[in-house]
Amino acid sequence: MATDDTSAPATGSLAGIRVLDLTSVILGPYATQILGDHGADVIKVEPPAGDNMRHAAPMRTPGMGHIFVQLNRNKRSVVLDLKHADGRAALLRLAAGADVLVHNLRPQAMARLGLSYDDVRAVNERIVYVGAYGFRADGPYGAKAAYDDIIQGLIALPWLIGEGVDGRPRYVPSTICDRVTGLNAVNAVLAALLHRERTGVGQAVEVTMFETLTEFVLSDHMGGETWSPPVAPMGYPRLLAPDRNPMRTKDGYLGVLVYNDRQWRSFLAAVGRSELLEEDGRFASLESRSQSVNEVYAWLAGEFVTRTTAEWLEVLDAADVPAMPIHSLDALLHDPHHEATGFFRLVEHPTEGTIRVMDAPSRWTESPPSLRRHAPLLGEHSVEVLAEAGYAEAEIRRLLDARVTATPP
Repeated sequence: MATDDTSAPATGSLAGIRVLDLTSVILGPYATQILGDHGADVIKVEPPAGDNMRHAAPMRTPGMGHIFVQLNRNKRSVVLDLKHADGRAALLRLAAGADVLVHNLRPQAMARLGLSYDDVRAVNERIVYVGAYGFRADGPYGAKAAYDDIIQGLIALPWLIGEGVDGRPRYVPSTICDRVTGLNAVNAVLAALLHRERTGVGQAVEVTMFETLTEFVLSDHMGGETWSPPVAPMGYPRLLAPDRNPMRTKDGYLGVLVYNDRQWRSFLAAVGRSELLEEDGRFASLESRSQSVNEVYAWLAGEFVTRTTAEWLEVLDAADVPAMPIHSLDALLHDPHHEATGFFRLVEHPTEGTIRVMDAPSRWTESPPSLRRHAPLLGEHSVEVLAEAGYAEAEIRRLLDARVTATPP
């Protein structure tokens, strides 16, 4: 991904696509940053107080919290008070020239603002209007607020973790629901743009956290409920096995998966236990290991405590069995693979000084993603974008004086 250069043209596959980003926190900004990395002109519309994540510590300067910086590159920030008639009018003027509008407000809130799909379509029939929020609007949860922790609980992730540990539910220490739904929102935008390319017709798309993550979890754990009537309990036994954990070694932990028949033959030969394939039916095949998964994982746990992590990595690499260290956050940051491929880079931000950025996770031969803009200050591009929308200098000054829009101090 190229170094930041605000004068450089977009090189990605979405160059020429304009996205109005009315999202905040994590789900939406993650999705729209991906669109921006691929060349879209993303206009981040923020309320006067800014995106909430601007204020999540740590930060070097006020309004530039670490998560905001990591989720809002390749965007231009425009302040608009959408509760003010002039702010709504400005948003609709921007929408008239946009290809995509993405929001993560509940549909009822967008309707109260006068910014429903029908309102926006009235000024731009080709708009791709994507709402990414908690629940399908026509269900009993449709008006409820949703955050990552709330959705994690509803989709049984804390319960699943607690079942395998001590019975106490625990959240996954990552905003996994926001990010999985954000990826789904990117897919929705791209598919809707392709549909418009083929038909000339825009549309509204609803992408919801609860439904996205229900499918995400139950495609593993539907189990016997796949059939009606059910043929077995719910749950994927391998993922629920009590000993399916990082394997404890003599001096630490190891991430390892002995999975298919070839890997089991190779692993048992490496530890001098090849006879188990013939003498113990539990080890004979993937089907038999699945049926005895608790006993098989317990046996593996007993083996791994007999050698050090380094010894096991040497043995498992030679046997072609997948195994890698269990990283801490610091170890992940300094992983030799990332260092060799240049995934992390230090670059200069105009106001934040030296910051660490991550590369786009894909590489392209013809239309590579790029880092063209750093995460913006609140309202950094308000004047610029409003002028592009046809506002005269005097009109912009009036909006500034009325605090409908704002620029950085």
